[in-house]
Amino acid sequence: MRLKLAKVKWFSGLFCLIALLTLAGCSEERRTKVVDYPIGKPFMYGNKVVLKGTGTKDELKKLSTDLNNYWDDSARVRKEQRFLLWYRIKNPPIYDSLNIIRSVNFMNAYLNSQGYYYASFKDSIHKDSIGDQIRVNATITINQGKNISIDSVGYQLDDSTLQQLAKQRMGESDIKKGSPYSKQLISAELDRMIGIYRRNGYYKLIREDLYAEIDTTDISLIELTLDPFKQAELIAASARKRRQNPTWNVTIKKRPTTDSSKLTQFKVANIYYYPETKITDVIDSLTTAKGFKEEQHADNYMRFQVGKFKYQPLKEHTFLSKGELFNEESYFKTMNTLGQIGAWQQVDGKIIERDKDSLDLYFYLVPALKQNFTVDLEGSRNTGDIGAGNLFGISTNLSYKNRNVWKRAIQSITNFRTGVELNLNLGNNNSNQQLVQTFNISAGHTFAFPKIIQPFKNWKALSTVDNKRTLLSFNAAYVDRKDYYKLRSILGSWGYEWKKVQRRSDDTWLFKPINVELYSLDTLPGLDTLFLKNPFLRNSFNTGNIYSQSLSYTKTINAANRKSHFIRLGLEETGLIFGLFKGLRNDIYRYIKVEAEYRQTKKWEKSEMAYRAFGGMGYNYGNYPGNKEISTLPFFKQFAVGGPYSMRAWGLRQLGLGSSNTYDSILTSSFRDRYGDMVLEFNAEYRFTMATIAGVKIGSALYSDIGNIWNLKKDPSDPKASFSLSNLANDLAIGVGTGLRLDFNYFLIRLDFAYKVKDPMRTVNGGWMSIKNFNWTDIRSNGREVSNYALQLGIGLPF
Repeated sequence: MRLKLAKVKWFSGLFCLIALLTLAGCSEERRTKVVDYPIGKPFMYGNKVVLKGTGTKDELKKLSTDLNNYWDDSARVRKEQRFLLWYRIKNPPIYDSLNIIRSVNFMNAYLNSQGYYYASFKDSIHKDSIGDQIRVNATITINQGKNISIDSVGYQLDDSTLQQLAKQRMGESDIKKGSPYSKQLISAELDRMIGIYRRNGYYKLIREDLYAEIDTTDISLIELTLDPFKQAELIAASARKRRQNPTWNVTIKKRPTTDSSKLTQFKVANIYYYPETKITDVIDSLTTAKGFKEEQHADNYMRFQVGKFKYQPLKEHTFLSKGELFNEESYFKTMNTLGQIGAWQQVDGKIIERDKDSLDLYFYLVPALKQNFTVDLEGSRNTGDIGAGNLFGISTNLSYKNRNVWKRAIQSITNFRTGVELNLNLGNNNSNQQLVQTFNISAGHTFAFPKIIQPFKNWKALSTVDNKRTLLSFNAAYVDRKDYYKLRSILGSWGYEWKKVQRRSDDTWLFKPINVELYSLDTLPGLDTLFLKNPFLRNSFNTGNIYSQSLSYTKTINAANRKSHFIRLGLEETGLIFGLFKGLRNDIYRYIKVEAEYRQTKKWEKSEMAYRAFGGMGYNYGNYPGNKEISTLPFFKQFAVGGPYSMRAWGLRQLGLGSSNTYDSILTSSFRDRYGDMVLEFNAEYRFTMATIAGVKIGSALYSDIGNIWNLKKDPSDPKASFSLSNLANDLAIGVGTGLRLDFNYFLIRLDFAYKVKDPMRTVNGGWMSIKNFNWTDIRSNGREVSNYALQLGIGLPF
């Protein structure tokens, strides 16, 4: 019966695949439906831009994509994607040749803005009659010509200080000799120059006070000659030069002005803080309002009514001081930083001129809700691939947050969590008959100080980073895995977090110079039995303490071409320093652990392509208490794969190690976890939107996962569980799949189906699936039946 069911599933899947390939092979025209069209009148059915000019593949692709956005609205065809492969055009516009002419003008204006001033255009119109429809396909063929390049850049600002600042920062300009000309490039240069001046006290100088003068004159034409033939020859040569290699000269100039204050460098006078501003307060009236208490701190003033905040966190996050030149960048940085501390939900500013060259700065801060309490209930279901394991987990998380501890804008977070895993297979003779399989409880507390607490004063490097925090954390936990182990832990750490925000990227650092983790592990008869079958497994389940330091770095990059990058590097070292003390050496773990992750996403209008690569390795260079043979990381520091966010064709922690089948034979249905000292994983996913119903985006994805986990040091009794470069191709597991995604904007529900294309545990065909002998299940060497597929339910994207 099971064989018949597998055949039915196989033929159903094959039929669906053939049907999809047949539909995809049909022309898009056959898969497009037109509704509400003008009967008997020609209407726009298709738009197309064809580029005939020269350029790199990426340049031509970008130009083509951009130019298609410049069709006149009355000539634009709005095609909606419906249900993956079908399209619909609703209310198509009536064809009018004037709309094509306007489209050409729009495209020419865009090309001019990109430095293409010698473009040629040719349009072609094709009409098709289908029933009572007269469909019009319009094609505009463009030869964009050569892109104008910049021959020279200069600055003539008619003010010695402005001219000096321009020359000092000239190296930062994106305009270089030979750079392609574009209006965006010139506009960016004017913005850069204004930014320089407003960071150096020129508070009243604005963008409109500067302009770029473009010189297109060919100097050879200025040459004096009385010979008309010579003059004609020069003109012809100049025209050829403009077509073949057009160049322009750019000069940044200042417009004449009668307002002398535009050339005045303003200084900072007094700074005023209003840390108890109400969301309903009118800012303009607060400046002159009475009834405030006032504290003066040097040349800064704090005005309040109740006294909810101390002055110190305000001063520590202000990047301006009295007497220095006004810096607009520092002014906005101050507002942004104060708003990101967490104690205030909104920060506004106001600048008032004093005398002829001074500015008073006012900051109005609206306090966030000081305290809040949240309760979260979570549930999950984990169906085992081996035996009859079928567990249901439920947990509760209580969280209390205080955003203004001791009136110093210190964040305080307290968490209490408890949960159980229940056995749903009670009554099955092959399963464990205990209802509660796992019980855990934990409590933690974290203080986030809005500054770097360190012994050095006036550390200038700290002024160059943003969102500085000092983190002090404590946590205690207890886990009871019935019949297998009991784990108790107490953790404490002291660390620093800071960011560096740039134009298109953010860098975040987290350094923990002190991290203490105390563990106590009791192994129970169930786990002791597994140790007898595989002694190497004991290496991961041992007791000891951790005294470590860790450093992590993340970088996010948002490129202009809708491509984003994410980079994460992590390093943890334990035992190197504290292992020098003989009194601690025999009680602590000694290892080094590194991780690296890279993610890339390329987005289009209704789809995106995402990639991920992740690698990690932990190396034990010490001996653990009571066992000098142990050579792996403790299991709570090892890597695991499988589940809804990693290697989705396998269950949670169900893949590995390497191509070893030892774990299939020794692990029971109620204890299936697999851990390793090394992990490699590669993921690729194409995501697309199929439809939008009632504001909910219904999407899908096609994906592939490749990876596995290993031990670093070899176990003579199980060599296939250890990493070997020569055996890497055999060890890597491969899964492919698709899924359904419901995007509610504020959260996403994901149901993924994945199939094991290559399973290192598979004993036939080198681990690869067989198309000829396709099966939904496999029989292992020990006689156990395992699934070749998995259904995963997840919240949010996998990466």
